[in-house]
Amino acid sequence: MTTSDEELARAKNIGVDQVALLREARGTTNETLAEMPEGALRKALVRIDHPDMPTERGMFRLEQLRDDAGNVPEHALETALGQVWTAVRSSPPSPVTAGVPTLQDAIGTRSGPAPTAGMTMTAWEWLGPGNIGGRTRGLVVDPDDPDRMWAASAGGGVWHTADGGARWAPVDDFLGNLACACVAMDPADHSRLYVGTGEGFSNGDALRGSGIFTTADTVTWVPLPATQTPDFHYVSRIAVSSTGEVLLAATDTGLHRCDDPARATWRRVLGVPVGDVRFDPGDDLRAVAGALRDGEAWYTRDGGLTWTPATRGPWGGRVELAYAARTAEVVYASVQATDGEIWRSDDGGESYQRRKTLAPDGGKAEYLATQGWYDNAVWAGDPTDENLLVVGGINLWRSTDGGDRLKEISTWWDGRSVHADHHAIVSHPGYDGTGNRTVFFGNDGGVFKAADLAAVGTDPRPPYVTGWTELVNNYGATQFYGGAGNVTTGTIVGGTQDNGTIAVDPADGSESWRSIFGGDGGWCAADPTDPDVFYGEYVRLAIHRSTDGATTDGESAGVPWYERYIDGHVLNPVDNTWQWKPVPYRIPDAMTGSALFIAPFVLDPNAPRRLLAGGTSLWRTDDAKAPNTLSTGPKWRAIKPPAGRPISAIAVAPGHPEVIWVGHADGRVFRTGDGTAPTPSWDRVGVTGPRPLEPARYCMCLTAHPDDPDTVYATFGGYVRGNVWVTRDGGARWENLGSALPAAPVRALAVHPHRTACLYCGTEVGLFASEDDGLTWSPTNEGPTNCSVDDLFWMDTTLVCVTHGRGMFRIDLSGAVG
Repeated sequence: MTTSDEELARAKNIGVDQVALLREARGTTNETLAEMPEGALRKALVRIDHPDMPTERGMFRLEQLRDDAGNVPEHALETALGQVWTAVRSSPPSPVTAGVPTLQDAIGTRSGPAPTAGMTMTAWEWLGPGNIGGRTRGLVVDPDDPDRMWAASAGGGVWHTADGGARWAPVDDFLGNLACACVAMDPADHSRLYVGTGEGFSNGDALRGSGIFTTADTVTWVPLPATQTPDFHYVSRIAVSSTGEVLLAATDTGLHRCDDPARATWRRVLGVPVGDVRFDPGDDLRAVAGALRDGEAWYTRDGGLTWTPATRGPWGGRVELAYAARTAEVVYASVQATDGEIWRSDDGGESYQRRKTLAPDGGKAEYLATQGWYDNAVWAGDPTDENLLVVGGINLWRSTDGGDRLKEISTWWDGRSVHADHHAIVSHPGYDGTGNRTVFFGNDGGVFKAADLAAVGTDPRPPYVTGWTELVNNYGATQFYGGAGNVTTGTIVGGTQDNGTIAVDPADGSESWRSIFGGDGGWCAADPTDPDVFYGEYVRLAIHRSTDGATTDGESAGVPWYERYIDGHVLNPVDNTWQWKPVPYRIPDAMTGSALFIAPFVLDPNAPRRLLAGGTSLWRTDDAKAPNTLSTGPKWRAIKPPAGRPISAIAVAPGHPEVIWVGHADGRVFRTGDGTAPTPSWDRVGVTGPRPLEPARYCMCLTAHPDDPDTVYATFGGYVRGNVWVTRDGGARWENLGSALPAAPVRALAVHPHRTACLYCGTEVGLFASEDDGLTWSPTNEGPTNCSVDDLFWMDTTLVCVTHGRGMFRIDLSGAVG
């Protein structure tokens, strides 16, 4: 039965305009919206005001990689990693630096020197999440052993399972680039795989790659040197001919072809951004390609040497393609356009005709919503039926008539279904359309399986949960931005990309993480005096509060939405519209969206009710635990005026709440000695003097010394050396401690709470340690991986490492030397 916008608005107590916005934003139907539980509806309404913003997310991280001139040098990541291994070769590392073992992987196996007698050896422990996956761009299944699969994660490298997804493990924590966008298997040699790095789907995506990596034995991975050029910064798709002789690589600079067995010579055969390329599975002379963002499609009849534009209608945006398994004369195109269109070719991709693309109610099936440039997948792999089609955007849709009519088969808001935002759809090698109809899906939540494509999602009404199986199972590719923990209970919380703010009690295991807030997560804080209180944020400084020990998302406990946000915005339960509380119960920078995409906030370690939040101004509340109502809550006051770019880092001196340090996205650092006053005075530090603070790039982190209020460590972004600085006299003189570290952004710095000469740096290429207050550093990135370490925090003397792509790790440093 069709539900009109007006009927749905009345039933859900929302505006007719909100109905249309929800349907457009979530790529769904009124029938699905009608079945949404109250909590899911509220979350969806949040996302209208704060939609998924991959472009803004990418630009945010890209800004942190720029040098003082605003550039990201060519081969920057590879250069930084090369500096690591050059240092290792020239000066073999000691077994332990500041308590951290060298040259070890995440599970504690070591390849460095043996420890000396009497030396305590500890290892990194992976905390997960093992039950919350990460963005998965590519997936392949071994035809010889379908239980063996490889998944390409956007920030955590390549993952492998040998038991059909019951357990996953990374193929190499120290792969040269962990920003993987696609994976392909050689049809003639199933031990030969290729992985393309870098995501080109977002113009400003900061996850830049370094070409193509390959393995000849599925174990040892090496780069293809000829692809470590600007032409291969963003490799969206790789196609391998049936003989394995020809490779085609779709990148943001064009389509590149290689028929050299050594893979040393590549030729650009199309000079426009290409997002997809596919070989005809039965004819190596035929292939098709789709545009990355310009609405074009091409075909070749000579193995990719020359390409001809396809005859088509008025297309726009990204184009994804799929050959029908029953006959390669049929090719489907999922076209971004405005909200998703299906087109079909009956001549092998030479010309396309538009299909109706209708929803069950006869209206347009807006299956890509507004995100077709980011999540767009199409499958036509049934060898018995060329009209069976699956397309994916936010949700998955199935058609049995070649794209004229579609029906949803997944529901993003129900955890029993499949995660949102789809990037890859792959058949089981034995799929025959009758006895075997298994298909795998890669999305922003990891890897999922439909054991029977014909039966999956056949529920009589939403939510569509029948037949779905999650295959995350320690597929730990979660991208964190920040974390915090309560020492008393051991509970840890973390803010993630697209998987919200999540929590775990480590004693319960790596697969016991739970959601406490949806959307993108960011910085976090834990009240050290009250184990029930944790803080997190959504984008642009939308700070929220948990008061149940981070055990639920608040919905199941019946906590109203107006009690969760403490930045001042509130969902009015009368008409379900978002409103802002009056001054002083709001943060104006959050209301205007002028704070950074992931904006900093910290709890004062001296006064846990005092919270400082950075927008363009620095905001303070002295009653962070004040009850929330529809019109009141914590009171906020600006205690530092704007100064150029927004605030990017905040630190308060332990034992001295009046000493506050603030860093900005343009590298400027300020200090006040009366931070508890109603209107503190601020001095910009490091500008003049005998030893000034030199960087003019993103200030990533400020870390106050645990014992000395005049000492603070400042770290910076940019692929340059010299990203760690210290002042020991309140900011008059600064010393560069980072000249021996690789030329890479330093995102976090931690000082050992008891042995303060021991420092730990989280960088874009892993963690480094010093046991002489930064005079020298370990020559290796001492684990847990070489992906970005975005945050470091202490649980007593246990250091927790927060990574952007490999989850969280911890290590007991109670025995650190120094």
